Amino acid sequence: MLYTAANPLAMWLAVMGFVVYVGVYSLYMKRHSVYGTLIGSLSGAAPPVIGYCAVTNEFDMGALILLAIFSLWQMPHSYAIAIFRFKDYQAANIPVLPVVKGISVAKNHITVYILAFMIATLMLTLSGYAGYKYLVVAAAVSVWWLGMALRGYKTENDSIWARKLFVFSIVAITSLSVMMSIDFSASASPETLLTYVW
Repeated sequence: MLYTAANPLAMWLAVMGFVVYVGVYSLYMKRHSVYGTLIGSLSGAAPPVIGYCAVTNEFDMGALILLAIFSLWQMPHSYAIAIFRFKDYQAANIPVLPVVKGISVAKNHITVYILAFMIATLMLTLSGYAGYKYLVVAAAVSVWWLGMALRGYKTENDSIWARKLFVFSIVAITSLSVMMSIDFSASASPETLLTYVW
């Protein structure tokens, strides 16, 4: 379907995303490695990249930035779930970072990933793929999310803190996705976009 409706690039990216998620992540990494979350984040970031490449028919800097944004976002998002569902993951013997390395280590990783996420989101504007309205929203949600992560070092209840961090992660990625669709600079011509839509 993607091959005929869009282009071969979009189709192959979808195939790669499926193989990584089902073959690499679900069948092996999820149950055997603390790095399973990282591998899973790559397949999780595939849909927006596929959509972008379906229109542009090229894997350029814009596609790479989208891959970085959505992959980096999933790490603190997933670690937050693993913290407030710590006992469930522990009982199921799933080797997520908070269970294997401890919640303190997971907090450090969460902070670093949010910092990297912040840089990636800003790159979309700095590279000319989004406007300044998007930039303002991206900066605001990233700074707020980082502030929430830093408050985790002083919290007395990791479960409540992690749940709040998780909820805001959804707000953050939704806000960015909406702003990407509103305030974007497409590399493809308007004629190309209209041809794809119709």
